[in-house]
Amino acid sequence: METTSFSPAPVAPRRHHVWSRPTGDTADPWAWLAEKTDPETIAYLTAENDYAAAWFAPHEDLVEQLFGEIRSRIQETDESVPVRHGGWWYASRTIEGSNYAVRCRGTTRETATEHVLIDENIEAVGHDFFELGGFEVSPDGHLLAWSSDTGGGEEYDLRIRDLRSGADRDDLITRVYYGLAWSADNASVFYTVPDDAMRPFQVWRHLLGTAQADDTLVYQEDDERFALTVDGSRDERWIVIGVGSRTTNEMFVIPTTDPGQPPRSVLGRRDGVEYQVEPWGDVFVIVNNAHGSEDFQISTVPTTGGAEPPTTLVEHVPGRRINSADAFAGQLVIGEWCDGQPRLRVLFTDGTERIIDTGSEPSDVELDANPEYDTTTLRFTYQSLTTPLTVFEEDVATGQRTMLKRTPVPGVDLSKYSSRREWAVAPDGTKVPLDIVHHVGTAENGTAPTVLYGYGSYEASVPPWFSAARLSLLDRGWVFALAHPRGGGEMGRRWYLDGKLLAKRNTFTDFIACAQHLVASGVSGPVAIRGGSAGGLLVGASVNMRPDLFAAVVAEVPFVDVVSSMSDPSLPLTVGEWEEWGDPRAEPYASYMLGYSPYDQVKPGVEYPPMYVSAGLNDPRVLFHEPAKWVARLRAEATIAGPLVLRTEMGAGHGGPSGRYDAWRDEARVLAFLLASSSDDQ
Repeated sequence: METTSFSPAPVAPRRHHVWSRPTGDTADPWAWLAEKTDPETIAYLTAENDYAAAWFAPHEDLVEQLFGEIRSRIQETDESVPVRHGGWWYASRTIEGSNYAVRCRGTTRETATEHVLIDENIEAVGHDFFELGGFEVSPDGHLLAWSSDTGGGEEYDLRIRDLRSGADRDDLITRVYYGLAWSADNASVFYTVPDDAMRPFQVWRHLLGTAQADDTLVYQEDDERFALTVDGSRDERWIVIGVGSRTTNEMFVIPTTDPGQPPRSVLGRRDGVEYQVEPWGDVFVIVNNAHGSEDFQISTVPTTGGAEPPTTLVEHVPGRRINSADAFAGQLVIGEWCDGQPRLRVLFTDGTERIIDTGSEPSDVELDANPEYDTTTLRFTYQSLTTPLTVFEEDVATGQRTMLKRTPVPGVDLSKYSSRREWAVAPDGTKVPLDIVHHVGTAENGTAPTVLYGYGSYEASVPPWFSAARLSLLDRGWVFALAHPRGGGEMGRRWYLDGKLLAKRNTFTDFIACAQHLVASGVSGPVAIRGGSAGGLLVGASVNMRPDLFAAVVAEVPFVDVVSSMSDPSLPLTVGEWEEWGDPRAEPYASYMLGYSPYDQVKPGVEYPPMYVSAGLNDPRVLFHEPAKWVARLRAEATIAGPLVLRTEMGAGHGGPSGRYDAWRDEARVLAFLLASSSDDQ
């Protein structure tokens, strides 16, 4: 039960339901919450939202104060750095008081915001949620293919806008997914369509001026492990179709000048071989893991096809994980992780290379928008826990660098914050990277409250990022720490393999080791933990394993009903996820996954820390019932030392509210929860 001072918590009724599993029959009295159309489901979620509002009511002044602090650190009327593509310069701008961006272009850098292409604020009128999906200008610059989602379920409507008149054409293609590409003659658009499980499984071609019913199916993938992508190459010569599972890829190409040509496979499909294709002149650059290249190599094959084997361009180096290769006329830019740090390496056509220097502070470096193929300059972004997002332009040959823009943080002295990397030691002796930031005035004497963030799945590397909102905690004497547990990709492919399938528990014990390190080293006093989606699984499993260790938990759209969801192939994403988690319909995965599933492993009678849980009613990735069921079980079976709050966005999906002011207020609630939960007055 939950201890609270203001009102009884909602109670989700129990209904008889039994799962038949390899581990034995399992009662699940809250399985009915998966029925979105059941009036009692909505009634329960509404009751939880009312309860959350009642809990936040006495903290509303704090929420408003934090919201005001966040807003004060953001330059609300602002412009992006213009980017040249074709004969135009493209930019976006934001306006104080408006939730969304305005996307523009002009004929010069100085006039880049002169012509409005899409005003997202106008398109969002009448909708509680709005998200712009695809945004692709035709090769001749006269047309814009754009898509939007107004429910949060990641199903988009695709439209074609005539940029000369500003009006949308009659073309309307409904229920498309991510990815758009134009043919060279500006007459056709390629797009993807999801199946009922929200797996993009088809690529279609739409001829402008015709009905969607007349569109041409270009490719269909029937193997449910695989999902599709479609994109146009930077040199505008190829439509590239990607077919990928968690362990295998196949890539197809179609000439943009002959869009009706059937897609041609570049290297075929071999189980366990992953590869990506990037056109580079007369060759395709292939980032791949063939022939035991665990951390990937780069090869080339002629664009004309043929049976000759690929030629090695960049050798495999263990521990240096190559993630991407972006081709330009005179250079190839390689994105990689080395020693737990992202970096960019420029490889020239003469075989020489240069690493872009970003210093020693834990940081993130990524390619920015670089749409022009024939260029001698390179744009990239840099940020760290203490440095806002910064756009640089660098001459690729000389290395001469120009800072084009640093995101303004009004009223903030950034020299007052300090960050560094430390290493925690996991139970098996593995050293786990841990990035730390705090105010320079915060004493490291074991008293500072800390929030520890983590993810640790899908080989997703989480680099340090700057947050204007986070400063509200740092200014109050808090420490923020970013863990890099196994299951992510920060230390190479082996780091990922040692944190998935039957090694998944390493992710949780690594995270717990990071929390213990913070306390033992004197950096931290009480440790709160935060994670979202698969990071929600991380914090849910960790708090089950060590409920005594953590001061508070923030679980955002958490993936917590692991066994039930992964046992149901009709649910979105399940089949494709078996290569990440395992299939619990058979051993040994049935027992192993049951052993860490946060929902199944709630410990009756054990005292849990205060918890704030979020969900999205239209979320297609982590269905809303997972966090709802978890909270219902925690309320019924555990003891909560403080608040247990569930807040469901009734008109949004996986990413929460879409408007920037709503998102800032949402973050203010999270920060208020952490601050209030760390005090005696809850």
